Amino acid sequence: MATSNKAAPAAFDSASGATVHDVARVAGVSAMTVSRVINGRASVSAATRGKVEAAIASLRYQPNLAARAARTGTLRIGLLYSNPSAAFLSEFLVGAMDQCRQGGGQLLLERCGDLASQRAAIDCLVAAGVDGILVPPPLCDSPQVLAQLNQMGIPAIAVATARPSPDVSAVRIDDYEGALAMTRHLIALGHRDIGFIEGDPEHTPALLRRQAFEDAMREAGLPVPPQRVAQGYFTYRSGLDAARQLLAAAPLPSAIFASNDDMAAATLAVAHGMGLQVPQDVSVCGFDDTPVATTVWPELTTIHQPIADMARAAVTLVIDEIRQRRAGKTAPATHHLMAFTLMARASSGAVRANGAHSDHEVTDPGSALAGS
Repeated sequence: MATSNKAAPAAFDSASGATVHDVARVAGVSAMTVSRVINGRASVSAATRGKVEAAIASLRYQPNLAARAARTGTLRIGLLYSNPSAAFLSEFLVGAMDQCRQGGGQLLLERCGDLASQRAAIDCLVAAGVDGILVPPPLCDSPQVLAQLNQMGIPAIAVATARPSPDVSAVRIDDYEGALAMTRHLIALGHRDIGFIEGDPEHTPALLRRQAFEDAMREAGLPVPPQRVAQGYFTYRSGLDAARQLLAAAPLPSAIFASNDDMAAATLAVAHGMGLQVPQDVSVCGFDDTPVATTVWPELTTIHQPIADMARAAVTLVIDEIRQRRAGKTAPATHHLMAFTLMARASSGAVRANGAHSDHEVTDPGSALAGS
């Protein structure tokens, strides 16, 4: 894997030392506009193109087109990343690098955070000469990111968005059906009092997973009291806070369904710290089936989201779109839906005949894992 760095705009430097940003300043336009002119995009007016070309001439700026031509057949695929889950990134990279290797691509990774850094990261990838960009969660749900890539004429693939844009190709699973299946699984085990840890509300799968949980409970005639839902953000630490909140209740829920494996693993840690046995005292389930699901004890019951395969499919889609564009063809948006699998493991079990926790004394959750 190749990793771009913050000096990447120098990839378009000329012998005079001028950069794409210098050209933008002299022409009075954005670096994105300069990039579109350099790459021959049709979305630039003749007047603006003339200003950019004049600035290029005055600065003796020579974009590194020869280097791009020299790598004919090797495509540069950018990965714009801001996901807090290291486990998700690890799985995604395995699939993306593998498919890039098979498809003649080179993967460049750029991490970002807030809106300003997102824009800078995209500029960095474009300056490094990427031909297309993969956008995994949560940036796959960012209108600003997708709009910027569209304006620049860069093929983009949104990965794991629950509500794909009709204009952007996407690879996903059905998050709603996955969460529905998990909730029904717990209900089939006899659980009637289930806690739920939701994910980052800025990420569309988090919203659908909570909606599915509530719908499955309603379908079974079961209430979802407000105190049985805790806010998480797909991070392990947010899972600790949410689990402490849910397990501070009396009586305790007989099961907790966390919106991803990191938060489910945190729930296991809190339960162990309180002296609870899993699944005898409380069942715990997650979502994604990242490597953490089978490295914690007990192993997590979870929804397997084929992250590596989704990354492979995304690389295939973006390479196909790049090649179609180079051939002068229009590449319509493609939405690829992949299958999920419910993985029933040791962290979930049937409710005790006399009701979970009815005679179990637990440690104060406020003191459990106090140093975390």
